[in-house]
Amino acid sequence: MEGSKKVYDLEERTFEFARDIRLFVRKLEVNTWNKEDIKQVVRSSGSVAANYIEANEKLGEKDLLMKLRNCKKEAKESILWLRLVDVKLDTLEIERTNLYK
Repeated sequence: MEGSKKVYDLEERTFEFARDIRLFVRKLEVNTWNKEDIKQVVRSSGSVAANYIEANEKLGEKDLLMKLRNCKKEAKESILWLRLVDVKLDTLEIERTNLYK
């Protein structure tokens, strides 16, 4: 059955990841040690989405692979910055854990 297959629209999912990161960081306390980590997680999460859009507009197979590698690299970087961000509330810790996934 065609309707039973799950569709993984990665362009939409990467957009949602970048958007969800932005919604999450708005809830964080901005202080001296948190400010740069927040900036970095916002940048890298947006790069995941932007690189995936570029991959969809590939010039060839090598270009596609390079853009997808960049997506993976930026996703890993996003997780690093997300882990470094200081969260004070348990509810935000749960939200951060959900973003890892």
